[in-house]
Amino acid sequence: MSVDQAVVNKEVMNKVVALCRLAGEAILEIYARSDLGVEVKADESPLTAADLAAHHILVDGLEGLLEGVPVLSEEAAAPPFSKRSQWQRYWIIDPLDGTKEFIKRSGEFTVNVALVENHVPILGVVHVPVSGVTYTGLSGAGAQKIEGEQPAQSIAVRTMNGRGSADKPVTVVASRSHGAGAVDDLLTRLAKDLGQTDTCNMGSSLKLCLVAEGSADIYPRLAPTMEWDTAAAQAVVEAAGGQVLNFDLEPLCYNQKDELLNPYFYVLGDSSFPWRDLLSGLEVKS
Repeated sequence: MSVDQAVVNKEVMNKVVALCRLAGEAILEIYARSDLGVEVKADESPLTAADLAAHHILVDGLEGLLEGVPVLSEEAAAPPFSKRSQWQRYWIIDPLDGTKEFIKRSGEFTVNVALVENHVPILGVVHVPVSGVTYTGLSGAGAQKIEGEQPAQSIAVRTMNGRGSADKPVTVVASRSHGAGAVDDLLTRLAKDLGQTDTCNMGSSLKLCLVAEGSADIYPRLAPTMEWDTAAAQAVVEAAGGQVLNFDLEPLCYNQKDELLNPYFYVLGDSSFPWRDLLSGLEVKS
């Protein structure tokens, strides 16, 4: 089933953006409190009142937005793969991506909503509650950045032409919390091919959005993520002309196995740059 632009269109996108902003407002209300309502889930990851508030807003809004399309959320039990494997199209959401950053009050947390069709994210919205910035990506319609109430601006990945010099380094995005040592090792091995590099550390799915908007060139993810962490931002990156590839250099796909854990992956900007030649066969220390 191909993307039906009569069904998945800019009107649907606008409704998803509005929902994400509503969830963001609920998150900020709790962010302003002294008590964030922090609990610890069975996997020892943190859960706050804001995660749950955003979850309920998004699920209530998305159910019925597209007839018969189910919602998969980080904050609800996932159906068994025997049932999920029958889905051709579904919403996948992370109501509050970057809960640890939320608890630290860094501001680097997002609301993530994606529509996945045949294992590929075709629509994505990443909303940043603290700044009011929203990133969107729609297959066949490009990517945009919306700053508050300003008109949406088209975004695209940037060229690698001329990058690698001291005054124009290759910008590498790294997680603020995960896998930094492994990324340093990787960069050491890539340095002879990439030239001068700069590293930008950030939390949540904002890292992918930096590549999508042309502020960074590559984001190697060398630590665990779940499918709801990446789907929305992947849609933005790909709509902006970039790629999200696993370590076999194949596109990162969704809902193909029982577990929802992603493999390690690369987020790559300029698609005309020979990333595959550079990264093929490269061993990454876990």
